[in-house]
Amino acid sequence: MSEKLSWGQTIRSYMDKRLMWVFMLGCSSGFPWVLIGSNMSGWLKDAGLTRSAIGYFGSVFAVYAINFMWAPLVDRVKLPILHRFLGQRRSWILLCQAIILGCTIVISGVDPAKSLMFTSMLALCIAIASSTQDVAIDAYRIDTFPKSEASKLPQASAMAVMGWWTGYSLPGYLAFVNADSIGWNGVYVGMAVIVGILMLFTLLVGEPKTNRSSLQAEAEQRHAKVVGSPIIAWFSVTLIEPFADFFRRNGTRVALTLLLFVFLFKIGEAFLGRMSIPFYKEIGFSNEQIGDYSKLIGWGATLFFTLVGSMFNVRFGIVKGLMIGGIAMSSSNLMFAWMANTGPNEHLFLATILVDNFTTAFSTVAFVSFLTILTGQAFSATQYALLASLGNLGRTTLASFSGELVDYLNDWSLFFILTAVMVIPSLIMLYSLRHYFSDILEKARKRDVEIECKHS
Repeated sequence: MSEKLSWGQTIRSYMDKRLMWVFMLGCSSGFPWVLIGSNMSGWLKDAGLTRSAIGYFGSVFAVYAINFMWAPLVDRVKLPILHRFLGQRRSWILLCQAIILGCTIVISGVDPAKSLMFTSMLALCIAIASSTQDVAIDAYRIDTFPKSEASKLPQASAMAVMGWWTGYSLPGYLAFVNADSIGWNGVYVGMAVIVGILMLFTLLVGEPKTNRSSLQAEAEQRHAKVVGSPIIAWFSVTLIEPFADFFRRNGTRVALTLLLFVFLFKIGEAFLGRMSIPFYKEIGFSNEQIGDYSKLIGWGATLFFTLVGSMFNVRFGIVKGLMIGGIAMSSSNLMFAWMANTGPNEHLFLATILVDNFTTAFSTVAFVSFLTILTGQAFSATQYALLASLGNLGRTTLASFSGELVDYLNDWSLFFILTAVMVIPSLIMLYSLRHYFSDILEKARKRDVEIECKHS
């Protein structure tokens, strides 16, 4: 894709303040998953709810699979007052964070066992705000690093992943190690404070400069000639053009193939992730042990392995990273099957966490980089949201049935073996089209470089 950097040049290239901005916003992206994900699963389990109920509560994550439907608003609508001071991307991020803060404060005062429906509604509001925030944060990252800086794409993806896991794991660690002493309501008071800190981060980062406005204006002119009305043209460009542009640039057959691959790649990980906390608790681990191993140690391992994975992708290419990461991700799920047969062995727990975080981090960096380079400059928020929504579909919607699957199988070991098998179809697809995917990535990069030169 580009001239290969030496290892020394690769390491030095991480000294870019823009990467720190992406990391800080990545923290904001990961944190809501603590609020309505692992923390809530732990709270509901302690409150005596069934595995199926916990799995169905996770249905609120379904909005992450459909946020592409309102992503065009993030690309096109300028928020009053906030846009003037913060710009297009940061204004949307700050608005979403304010909504998350309000809902978190309310949750800290409820008992989910007695007010499950009300708690679910609050969790749904957080999920909607969070999924919208993700659209803006992903677009911020894509806008900050144009495809002409090809070597920066895996680095930016790595920082986004590291930020996500920092925002997810560190607060999750603090939550689980303190849940038994201060209670889950007290935990959520602390979570509200963290949201306030993340809002300060948003005010500190810089807004990226892009050619988005001029490209969108060109699209509006084209549409206006067809529909004959500037107002209708605005709506057609906002709601139709991002998707039409994606299929036009890739061709219908290739576009559908890409969408299918994106959907299949993360399904096994999704099912495993949704049931991991109930699994840890059922085989005998305490909240504090889960916090120490799954959250704190898992966070450190993820940061390290994400850096390693990004360096590999910078040096050797995204498609190779996807293949290796996918194989490793599938294999690592078997560690959980081993632990299900062994019981609460702390050494095996540690080994499983390390292996799982290595494979997840490695594959995620390649996956995010792959999605990034498939987007165009004019509608980066919408197109990335479309791709990411498909990637999230298994993790959000289908994984809601993970509890039912465990109950049906009545065998944790078999469940984790099945999650490993779920990854195989996407790996076969990737291998059969590996050269084709490489050509797609190179053409996409060259096309956006030409656009940058035209508008520079």
